[in-house]
Amino acid sequence: MTVVTLVIVIMGTVVLTTDPAPAPAPLPATAFAGGIRPAGPAVDLALRDEEGRLVRTGDLRGRPVIVTFLYTLCQNDCPTIAAQIRIALDRLGTPVPVLAVTVDPRNDTAAARRRFLSRHYLTGRMHFLNGPPGELQRVWRTFGIQPQARGIEHSAYVVVLDRAGHQRVGFPVDQLTPEGLAHDVRALSARRSS
Repeated sequence: MTVVTLVIVIMGTVVLTTDPAPAPAPLPATAFAGGIRPAGPAVDLALRDEEGRLVRTGDLRGRPVIVTFLYTLCQNDCPTIAAQIRIALDRLGTPVPVLAVTVDPRNDTAAARRRFLSRHYLTGRMHFLNGPPGELQRVWRTFGIQPQARGIEHSAYVVVLDRAGHQRVGFPVDQLTPEGLAHDVRALSARRSS
């Protein structure tokens, strides 16, 4: 009986002191933290930012571009995405174009988008885009995004375009980390041709 009790105590100690989920190994420079996006043509969008400036993805070729989908009245996923992107930008230390496309165009006025960017410390670091319904529908389809609708939550996603403007890596909000996003931007920046 004493031996059985001793074995149980030792086994219990081993179970309690063993980490069942060891920390993941760092990613090699050639791997991506996010999921690989399906191959497709270069993304071509042209929408107006919170200041009324026309922003075209074609003008951003030659460097990776972070694209996400937000709305200003969002209380959960959008603030999380904004914070993760801001921290990733801080870690990168160099300017990276970031485009947020509205998923609630009616409520995302220019003033509301400016307030959102200010509240999340992204003024001057992210363009928050809106545009005509037909153009927004085309952009949402291109990225596979469900816009915000009554009773339907929008797709909470971040995509990184490569230097040629192709969708390369994607992060659903529950898999987005500043470290992973910064890693993938660095990896795409280092590639000669994407």
